[in-house]
Formats: sequence, C-alpha cells, structure tokens
Amino acid sequence: MWAEKAQAGVLFTARALLDFALPPRCPACGTIVSDPHRFCLGCWSKLVFLAEPCCARCGLPFAYPAGAGAECGRCLAEPPPFDRLRAAVAYDEVARKVALKLKYSGRPGVAETLAGLMARHLRSPDGQPPGLLVPVPLHRWRIWRRGYNQAALIAASLSRRSGIPAAPGLLRRTRHTPPLRGLGRRERAEAVRGAFAVENAGAVAGRRIILVDDVFTSGATGGACAKVLKRAGAASVEMLCWARVVREMTGTGNGPEAP
Repeated sequence: MWAEKAQAGVLFTARALLDFALPPRCPACGTIVSDPHRFCLGCWSKLVFLAEPCCARCGLPFAYPAGAGAECGRCLAEPPPFDRLRAAVAYDEVARKVALKLKYSGRPGVAETLAGLMARHLRSPDGQPPGLLVPVPLHRWRIWRRGYNQAALIAASLSRRSGIPAAPGLLRRTRHTPPLRGLGRRERAEAVRGAFAVENAGAVAGRRIILVDDVFTSGATGGACAKVLKRAGAASVEMLCWARVVREMTGTGNGPEAP
C-alpha cells in the first residue's frame, strides 16, 4: 500500500512538473487548457458535431428525422462505393486548423485527440463480420517528407480505444497523385483512378473494413479505396473521418460532452 501511494505521488509530481514546463494546449488555437487533448471553450463551442438524424449512407445531416435507413438525394441518385460514412465534425475553420496541425506541423499527438472524438461512430452491428481499421494510405514520397501518415496514426489510436485491429499496410498507394484541391468532382475521381491496391486479399475477404482518414471532401479518394477493397472481397466498406465537408448543412446532431 505504501509503495503504491509513493508511486502515485511520484507520478503526480512528474505530471505537475511536465505541465509547468510544457502545459497542455488547445489543439486548434494553442491556448493553455487543463488537460491534454482538450479544446478551449471558444474552439469547442465552434465545432459542429455530426450525428443523427442523417443520411444512412453518407452521414449528411438532415434537418429532421427521415426514418431508419433514409438516404439523401445524392446517394439515391449515385450510390457511393462505400456502405457508410461517418465523421466526428463538419469541416469548418476550427476542424481545418486541427487537421492541418496534424498533417503539416509535426504534431502526431493530435491524432489521439481526433480519435477520441471519432470513436463514438465505431458501431458494432449485430451479425456483422469482424471489423478491421484500414487507414487511407499516402504515397511513400509524402511519408518521407512528412515523417508519418496521419490516417495511420488515427487508426492506431482508434484500435487502442476499441480493440478493433488496425492494418496500416493492407492498402497501398501505387502511384503519386496530384493535389486534388481545385479539381472538379469528375477530375478528382480520374486523378485517383487505379492509384490504390490491396496487399493481401486474404486479409480482406469477408471482413468489415473501416477506412480511416482525416478529412472527407468529394469522396474521390475514399471511393477509389472502397472499390479496390470490395474487389478484394470485403463484406462491407465504411468510412470514418475526423471532419467532412457539408456544403449545404440542413441540420446537425448534438455533440458529446467536452473531453
């Protein structure tokens, strides 16, 4: 008992010293906060959390409940290659700042913050095959420049939280693709056509694949990944992202309590 108390005291002192030297900061604006992975009140209040009611397929927010399994007009007209998409928040200025810090500012610890808010969408439907977390891959040139794949870091954190295994090397980007920013929907789809391959089809066959990424915009990249995974025999392909673009937001769900 005495040893346990002494150890707890040492850990408390070490944490206090660390917080004094390197206090935890809001992942968006950098304001000092009480604990790691917390947003300041100002940034937290600006985040738009996405939840029900929404399109059963792509997660687009609905202004009012439309019934179980209801899909938006776009998904009915052009069903996407994936079976389900969910994102923690809408892509706005705060969500963008956090995503950019993870990708370009050498802040890999931000992945843990994002995973903590994404994990609520990790459903486990009855009768579904075992899940597998698969990060959207980067080309090796980008990994060399950045030092890591942000989607793989998020997937690893989600795996630790949920117990769902992650397979960071299962999906590979076979060629370098140009930046998609500024391209139209069809141009984006053409730019990533044939850019992905499955390394081990046996690990995919019959599995429920959960594609993990930081931001969902047009769906070109996620759609291309979903197609090759389904060709490899995946039972279903879902997408889970930190933020998604909602061009015409008609309603939003309530967010979780501040972490």
